[in-house]
Amino acid sequence: MSSQASTSSIVSSIRNVVLVGSSGSGKTTLYENLLKSRNPGYRGEKMDPERAAALAVSSIKVDSTTVTFLDAPGHPDFVGELRAGLRGADAAVFVISAADGVDAATEGLWHECAAVGMPRGIAITKIDDDRTDFASVLAGIQDLWGQAVQPAYVPLKDGAKLIGNLSMVSQSVYDYSSGKRVRRDATDAEIAVLEEYRAGLIEGIIQESEDDSLMDRYLEGEILMKDELVEDFTKAIYTGRFFPVVPVSSLNEVGIEELLSTIVSAFPNPSRHRLVASKVIGGKIEAVAPEVGNPAGPLLAEVIRTTSDQFAGRGSLVRVFNGTLKLDDSVMVSGHRSLFTGKADPARPDHDDVDKVGAMSIPGVGENTPTPQAVAGQIVFVTKTAKAETSDTLSSKDAPVVLTPWNLPEPLLPVAIRAATRNDEDKLPVALNRLAVEDTTVRVEAAAETKQTILWAMGQAHIDLLLARLKDRYGVNVVSEPIKVALRETFVGSAKADGAHVKQSGGHGQYAKCTIEVEPLERGAGFEFVDKIVGGVIPRQFIPSVEKGIRNQLEKGVIAGFPMVDIRVNLVFGKYHSVDSSDLAFQMAGAHAIKEASAKAGVVALLEPIDKVTVTVDEQYMGAVMTDVSGRRGQLLGTDADDAHHAIIHALIPQSELSKYAIDLRGLARGSGSFTREFHGYEILPQSQADAVIAASKESSKG
Repeated sequence: MSSQASTSSIVSSIRNVVLVGSSGSGKTTLYENLLKSRNPGYRGEKMDPERAAALAVSSIKVDSTTVTFLDAPGHPDFVGELRAGLRGADAAVFVISAADGVDAATEGLWHECAAVGMPRGIAITKIDDDRTDFASVLAGIQDLWGQAVQPAYVPLKDGAKLIGNLSMVSQSVYDYSSGKRVRRDATDAEIAVLEEYRAGLIEGIIQESEDDSLMDRYLEGEILMKDELVEDFTKAIYTGRFFPVVPVSSLNEVGIEELLSTIVSAFPNPSRHRLVASKVIGGKIEAVAPEVGNPAGPLLAEVIRTTSDQFAGRGSLVRVFNGTLKLDDSVMVSGHRSLFTGKADPARPDHDDVDKVGAMSIPGVGENTPTPQAVAGQIVFVTKTAKAETSDTLSSKDAPVVLTPWNLPEPLLPVAIRAATRNDEDKLPVALNRLAVEDTTVRVEAAAETKQTILWAMGQAHIDLLLARLKDRYGVNVVSEPIKVALRETFVGSAKADGAHVKQSGGHGQYAKCTIEVEPLERGAGFEFVDKIVGGVIPRQFIPSVEKGIRNQLEKGVIAGFPMVDIRVNLVFGKYHSVDSSDLAFQMAGAHAIKEASAKAGVVALLEPIDKVTVTVDEQYMGAVMTDVSGRRGQLLGTDADDAHHAIIHALIPQSELSKYAIDLRGLARGSGSFTREFHGYEILPQSQADAVIAASKESSKG
C-alpha cells in the first residue's frame, strides 16, 4: 500500500465526536464509561472545578477505528470550552437525561448546530430511573426537534432497570441481563415493541435516500432488508437532517457498545467536514473553498484550545483539517478576528506570525502518546506554541489562509479586582493577559475613569474559576471590590457667578476677575464656551486663559469629582490689572467662577450612564423580564419576536443596575435568556442616590 493510500485510510478510520449536554445529564459519566469500555484499568479522572469547567479529550480504538471524544462542560458559564469541542468535532452526541428532559441551553445549542448542518445523535441517559418512560421522553424530544429524531435502539427493561437494547435496523437484541453483552434474536413480544417505532425510523431513512424506489416498495408493504437501510442510514445522519437515539445506562455499561457502533458505522469521517476559509488580501477577506481531509494537501489546522502553565509554558490543542502537521515545521499562525466581526479586540489583535511546531502528542486515556506528525482529521496537543492563540489558523507559509473565528457571546458579568499586595501588583497584568489568551470568553478592561481593573466573564461560576486560577496557577492574590460607575456632572438650570483670583502681598501680584453665565445643553452636546466680552474689560490674550481654567475644573468636577458635561459657559464681564494680571491668574478666576456657579441651589445634578439592552427570552418569561426591567429603573422601548418564538425586549437601563444582570436573567428565564448591551448615553441620577454619592465624595476628600 502506498504512503498516500495509507494516510487516506487513516482519515477514513477517524471519528471526532463531541459530547454535549446540561450539567446533571450524565454526560461526563457516559464519557468515562466510553473510555473504560476499551481501557478496563481506567479509573476515571478526578472531578474538581477545573475538570468540570474544561474540555476533556481522549481517543480510544474501536476495532480499526480511532474515536476521539471531546467532553464539553455542561455549565453555561463555560461556553468557550463548549465552542472548542464543537470546533474540533465532526459530529455531536447530545446527552439528554430521561429524568430531566431538555433544558433551554441544550435546546439553543441544538438549533445552533442545525444552522451549520452538524451531524447529531442523541444518547438518552438515566433511562433506568423508575420515574422515566422511554416513549414519553422520545415524544418530548420529537416535539422540540421534529420527527427526524428516531430511535436506532429501543430500551429493554426489567422493571425499572435497563438490561439491554433492541436494534431497530437489525431487529436483534443486545442483552446485558447475564452481566455480559449477548446478541440474540428478538422474541415475538420484543418484535412487537420494535414495530411500534420502526415505521418512523425507516421513513426517516428513506427520505434521505437517493433510491426513489425504496419509498414505493415500503408503502406497498415490502420488508426492506438491513443491507438496504444501513447505507442510507449513514447518509441520513451525515446530512444533519436525521438523528438516531441510543438509550444508555447511567449505572452500568448498557448501551455503550450500541452507541460506539452507531458512531463508527454512521457518523462522518473527517473528510466530510464542512469548512469555509478565507484569504486576507489588502486588509480584506476573500472566501475560498478549502480542501479538507487530504493528508497530502496544503496544511489547514486550527487552535481549538490554549493552555498556559508556569512551568511548561503555552500549549495548544490543535485540530488538523487538511494536510499534515509535522514536528519542527514552520507554519503560518494567523488570527484576523476584527476582519470578520468588524470590531477590534485589544486582547486578540490581528496577526500573521511564523512559528515552529513543537512536540506533539495524541490525547489518550490517562496519558498522551507522542507523535512526530498529525494528519488531516487528527486532534493533537502541541507544546511551546508561543504565538498561537485560541481560534488561530495554522496554514502553509506559502499559501496562508484563515478560518472564520468562532462566534462567541460577549462576557457580560463584570467583577472589579485589585492586587492584594505590592508583590501581586507586579504579577497581575501578566496573569490577566494569560487568562484572556487561553479563554476566549474573558475580557479584561482597565477602566481609566474609575481606575479599576474589570474582569468580564460569563457568569458567577466562571468568575470563581478565574479567581481561583489567578491564585493557584499564577500565584496572584486579588481582592474583589464594588464596581464604580463613571458618573458625570451637569447643570440643569441657569446660573450666573463671579470668579476672582486676587493676591497682592508686596512685589508682583496676581489679579483676575471674570463673570460667567452657565446654561444647560441637551444630552451629548458636550461643552461650549462663548466669548461675550466687549469693551476690552478682559484683554484678548486672557480670554483663552479663562476657558482653560473652566475646562480644567470641569474635568475634575465641581460637586462629586466627576467630569462636568453638556453646558454652555458665556463669559460676559471681567476686570484686569495692567501689571498683575497673568495667564495663570485668569485660569484660577475661571475655575473659581464655575465652582461658584455650581453652588447655586438646584442648578447642578449628577448623570449616570445608560445602556441600550436587548433581551431575548422564551415567550413565557416575557412578562417576568419586563417587570424586572421596570424594577431596575429601566425604560421599555418595545418588543419583537423571532421565528423561534422568542420574545425580544428592547430597553434602556442604568449601568449600575446591570452589574449582576447576567446571573439574574438566567434565574428569571430558567436559562433561556440572553442579552446584549451597548452604551446609549447619560441621564439624570435620582436625587436620593445623587445625595449619597455626593456625601461619599465629601467624606472621601476629608480622608
